[in-house]
Amino acid sequence: MSSNQDKIFARYSNKSEEVRADHSRTSALEFHYTKRHIDPYISKDSRVLEIGCATGYYGLYYADKCREYMGVDIYPPHIELFNKKIAEKRLSNVTCQVGDATNLNVISDGSFDVVLCLGPMYHLPPEERELVLAECSRICKIGGILAFAYINTIGVYAGACVFDDCTYPNEKTNDYVLNKQTDDVNPGLFYFTMPEEIETAAEKHGLRKIKNLGTNFMITKKIVDDMSDERFEVMRPLYDQMTSFESCTGISNHALLICQKT
Repeated sequence: MSSNQDKIFARYSNKSEEVRADHSRTSALEFHYTKRHIDPYISKDSRVLEIGCATGYYGLYYADKCREYMGVDIYPPHIELFNKKIAEKRLSNVTCQVGDATNLNVISDGSFDVVLCLGPMYHLPPEERELVLAECSRICKIGGILAFAYINTIGVYAGACVFDDCTYPNEKTNDYVLNKQTDDVNPGLFYFTMPEEIETAAEKHGLRKIKNLGTNFMITKKIVDDMSDERFEVMRPLYDQMTSFESCTGISNHALLICQKT
């Protein structure tokens, strides 16, 4: 079981996940580029498992793009709401259930073509991320695709220094973020990692990196969120480039590691 389950439940009791994709332009970009990075690996024949599916944002998006989709989430109210959406839309190829990313023993070995882990790594310390990587690798077919979303240590802190330069940097945050790799405001709820660290951890579980790319950048948050739609369209080609090259991943806020099981 995830050691911070109570903190996770408290965090999502305000139904924040239901509106997060549209909360701000910066938040929406995370979802937009996550889909762009994943889309090429999902086909009409794919069996897709998403761990940390929340209320079904990606599940509903991929419903007509894959053969079968299963969502798993640790927070029961998320699954309750997702099931309502499935019923309302009469989706026969989409299911969801409550489950813990660190222990998915009800799911058979090698049973999915694509495994998406788009939330758990945000909330788990290194030793529990290892359990998730092991479970994802076990569940995925040989040759299958896995995607892990994570919060980037340097990107989130450097971004905070630009976004809120009256508060950051400070000695407390140096300790929490750089040494303990957890959030200074919500310690033990949000955990961070570096691109190289998550790649090394994945490799230990037989996962070969395909790409490791940013999905949004806190360092541009205030600028992007304050822009007019017209001005942002001028900036979009730059954002497309930032999310397409690994040289930019180290300063991303959220990022996505895509691997193949060897």
